[in-house]
Amino acid sequence: MTDRHDKIAGVVTRFAPSPTGFLHIGGARTALFNWLFARHHGGKFLLRIEDTDKARSTKPAIDAILDGMSWLGLDWDGHEYYQSQFWARHAEVAHRLLERGHAYRCFMTQDELAAQREQAQAARKPFRIDSPWRDRGDGTAATPHVIRLKSPREGETVIDDKVQGRVTVQNAELDDFVLLRSDGSPTYMLAVVVDDHDMGVTHVIRGDDHLNNAFRQIGIIRAMGWPEPTYAHVPLIHGSDGAKLSKRHGALGVDSYRDQLGMLPEAVANYLLRLGWGHGDDEIISREQAIDWFDLDHVGKSPSRFDLKKLENLNGHYIREANDGRLADLVAPALGVDATQKVLLVSAMPELKARAHDLHQLADGARFLFAQRPLAMEEAAAALLTTEARALLGAAHKQIAALAKWDEASVEGAIREIAESAGVKLGKLAQPLRAALTGRTTSPGIFDVLVLLGRDESLSRIAEQMVEPSA
Repeated sequence: MTDRHDKIAGVVTRFAPSPTGFLHIGGARTALFNWLFARHHGGKFLLRIEDTDKARSTKPAIDAILDGMSWLGLDWDGHEYYQSQFWARHAEVAHRLLERGHAYRCFMTQDELAAQREQAQAARKPFRIDSPWRDRGDGTAATPHVIRLKSPREGETVIDDKVQGRVTVQNAELDDFVLLRSDGSPTYMLAVVVDDHDMGVTHVIRGDDHLNNAFRQIGIIRAMGWPEPTYAHVPLIHGSDGAKLSKRHGALGVDSYRDQLGMLPEAVANYLLRLGWGHGDDEIISREQAIDWFDLDHVGKSPSRFDLKKLENLNGHYIREANDGRLADLVAPALGVDATQKVLLVSAMPELKARAHDLHQLADGARFLFAQRPLAMEEAAAALLTTEARALLGAAHKQIAALAKWDEASVEGAIREIAESAGVKLGKLAQPLRAALTGRTTSPGIFDVLVLLGRDESLSRIAEQMVEPSA
């Protein structure tokens, strides 16, 4: 990594997912951006599980998040935090705001709130709480109530966002939102601010759907007299058609890209990096380059478009670049091969990976190596085995069986000589040979197939499909 002079001292970022489902591809990009920013500046990257919604937060979902992060290589500093561990601290801050006059106890009933909501709807105005308790102090703590932030009503709030630029909101548009519910539990809006402060988070990098939250959260920060973090609200990912990203666009959990789509983690990470951030015209970016180059200045302001086809093509590149032994380890379970067979799989990888875009294609392309005789035939492959083709196979079998050496040069020379002697183009012999050897119409090069299968297996498979030449 090259020496950079734009380091920011003491950088702390965080990724704070809610464990109510899988690690979404958009969340994975947020985690990646936070991780890269921290690593670029030599800072810390923290992981906080925001499990305050106990009804929807599940252990399988938490495990899926941790697994997805690890698979992508996004290691976090220290242990993961759980927001629910800090409820007492959240409540402490709410009561401190109450003591300082920046919050108030609100005793409004649900009926009163519903009436205000209906009035706002009738007037076609945004609904904002107008609590009669904002400037009163005659309620008793024993009566059920919530604690609300006393948001400023005059002036404006300005955030200099590293992605969105300077953004201004009139304070009259901000509501007195709830800090503590009537059961004493903290709201997300309070908890996230307290946790970020207590963990020393310096840069909050997240989706721009949280930009409105930032204006509300900064009210807590300023009321407490805490240092304000640097905000960077990244545009969301859209589908290739510009619509909101959904499952039909490929909006799956990170585990699905690994298990269902057969993607490599470096390909997914590289693709996510390029969704909304760029470094010139570079498309293939290594992890080391990403750490060296990443900044917030080159995060775009417009939503990026997810294109599964581009991801598949990028994955094909990384498969071709990957270590053969590693690829064999990844596809071996799908093929059910043992340690001895894996040696053959590794030796076949240079040919197999040249035509694969994902691990499933890679495994499928290798199946012919371990197929049992008699070989199952695809319909199109069986159609190639005409009487004429079977006679050619018989001639081929006789000639290659007599080869002194079984290597690519020897078998290629023999096959070309057979085709020439029969007065046919090489393809006329190679196509039925491929069908006889693999049961398919597509495979690595036919000479490679012969070498990989070996003399005995190749001759046995050809013999099953050939017509012996007349004496």
